[in-house]
Amino acid sequence: MKAQGYTLIWHDEFNISSKPDPEKWSYETGFVRNQEEQIYTSRKKNARIRKGKLEIIALKENYRNRKFDPAGKNYKINTPDANYTSASLHTGGKFEFQYGRVEVRAKLPKGRGVWAAIWMLGANFEKVEYPNAGEIDIMEHVGKVPGEIHSTVHYPWNNHLGFKSSGKDIKIKDPSENYHVYSVNWTKDHLEFFVDHQSFYTFNLAETDAENNPFNQPFYLILNLALGGTWPGEIDEAIFPQKFLIDYVRVYKRAED
Repeated sequence: MKAQGYTLIWHDEFNISSKPDPEKWSYETGFVRNQEEQIYTSRKKNARIRKGKLEIIALKENYRNRKFDPAGKNYKINTPDANYTSASLHTGGKFEFQYGRVEVRAKLPKGRGVWAAIWMLGANFEKVEYPNAGEIDIMEHVGKVPGEIHSTVHYPWNNHLGFKSSGKDIKIKDPSENYHVYSVNWTKDHLEFFVDHQSFYTFNLAETDAENNPFNQPFYLILNLALGGTWPGEIDEAIFPQKFLIDYVRVYKRAED
């Protein structure tokens, strides 16, 4: 479905059976965030294109942490290995954009402990402390609450956390059995979130104020399947392997933006 009034500026239809296109996608590797239990890899067994779909595959397997340092103070470094692997793909440094519409058609993994996400970070993320780059979560789903989809924005705020979050949840039917389209419209004024082209949440950027608004700069896309950590909680070891299947990713832009 073409977004009315928008022009397609970037997309991946995943039509070639191979690893993800290196001209479009990069990988996060190792332990990355949120005390998650998986190690991300760039292996084909964790991310591949098959039958016109990108498959992000979570596996139960022991995998050595190549960044291991017992003297390290962060779990990303001082954890010697993981019992799970998965993949996280992003377009940082390869495709970044400011304002537009993102549409992703996907089928989600299921089971206790999975955490699938379609999201975006500000292109200056590596240069500033979180959350100053901003975060746009188009779709998050944790397996302990089947059928519940979360869309959220995170931005800097003067409170004890240093940031503020605003979002909404929506219940949909069988997201792990059927494909759905997860979308966001991003303008200079608002972020509007959709499931199957039906709007269910709008965040007005005026709620940030000029000093705390990171949403007036380019962002990049991220697709990942995490396991455990601060939100999904305990992992059911009997559910593996699990797949996060993506049919397409499309980014549109309006001429006035």
